[in-house]
Amino acid sequence: MPTSKVIGLDPGIAQPALAPQQPSAITPTDETIGGKSWEYDSGIGNIEPRSATHVLSTLAGKVAEGDVTQYQPVPLGFTPLDKSIGGGLRAGEMLLIGGAQGTGKTTMAVQMARNIVMSGLASVLYICFEHDEEYLLNRIIAQESVLPSLPSRSGGVKLTDVRTEILGTWMATGGQNADLGANPRLRPALERINRYGPNLYLLRGSQTTSTVENMAALIEKYKEIAGDQRLVVMVDYLQKVPVHPEPANEAEKVTSVVQGLKDLALNYEVPLLSIVAADKEGLKAARLRNHHLRGSSAINYEADIILILNEKYQIVAKVNIEFNPYQAQRFRDWVVLTIEKNRGGTNAVDLEYQKYFEFSCFDPNGRTVMEKLIEERLYND
Repeated sequence: MPTSKVIGLDPGIAQPALAPQQPSAITPTDETIGGKSWEYDSGIGNIEPRSATHVLSTLAGKVAEGDVTQYQPVPLGFTPLDKSIGGGLRAGEMLLIGGAQGTGKTTMAVQMARNIVMSGLASVLYICFEHDEEYLLNRIIAQESVLPSLPSRSGGVKLTDVRTEILGTWMATGGQNADLGANPRLRPALERINRYGPNLYLLRGSQTTSTVENMAALIEKYKEIAGDQRLVVMVDYLQKVPVHPEPANEAEKVTSVVQGLKDLALNYEVPLLSIVAADKEGLKAARLRNHHLRGSSAINYEADIILILNEKYQIVAKVNIEFNPYQAQRFRDWVVLTIEKNRGGTNAVDLEYQKYFEFSCFDPNGRTVMEKLIEERLYND
């Protein structure tokens, strides 16, 4: 047996050889080549490549400190969509929702925002260019009145009735000191909203101030105030985000916006969801696809996840309805949500969700589509 002389031990007694010290698997390193720093000042910021060893060291430090939010998905509250995209949306990812008018893009996005803040995992900033904050709140009241009890809709307040109840509350007191919370039809929904409402931020989009740069400034300010509280950003909708000065055409504008939003998601490590409008060809197509999203091919390149909504009745194969009129009517109550792109998992997945648009919501418990759906090339078959 080999021996090793160790100070303080009797040299007459053989001692086991000391094992050589193993280097750490993760060793901090600086960004140098031959002792010289590799960086470049571009005038608008430093450009500095990071070695894989340095990135690994940074990651190890985050894990040691418990900073692993980048790896924790934020569920959107729709099954089985969350399972299909790996549990939800992660920091730095951009998810786009496309569809024709009336398919429920805003309804789904607002419901996802509600689900996220209810989970307590993150706050949400919902920037809407089409509606003001009170209109969005009316939608939330309607969906909150029915979501906890679906599929039963007893006690639910339809969106049109929310406005009537608000006005009725005011009129019942003669316009003096009306208490909205005292309205018996609205009270249960309002109580639930008050529990998560402090973490759901609504902002009406502006063609002068709601630029990508100002969104970034808002997020930066939020992080200063909220610290470690996570934030999900939602934009409704992408083609409405202003760019100053105005680009020469819509393709250039959309390219600038989608690249800016993706940079925003990555730089501030926030999940970002945006609604996207369809182009004219998509509105005429038998089935809307991701290549029908309006403005620029950059949409398809930059997005991590693309979801497309289609009316089920419009895209189900004719063989499913030609001999069964009742079945045809039933299909009108559903939309098909197709995962067209999924950078982190399986795509070309068709899921379906039942519509309750009178309450401004979907049943979040969806399912895989079982019927055959049309493709454009099969439409005449």
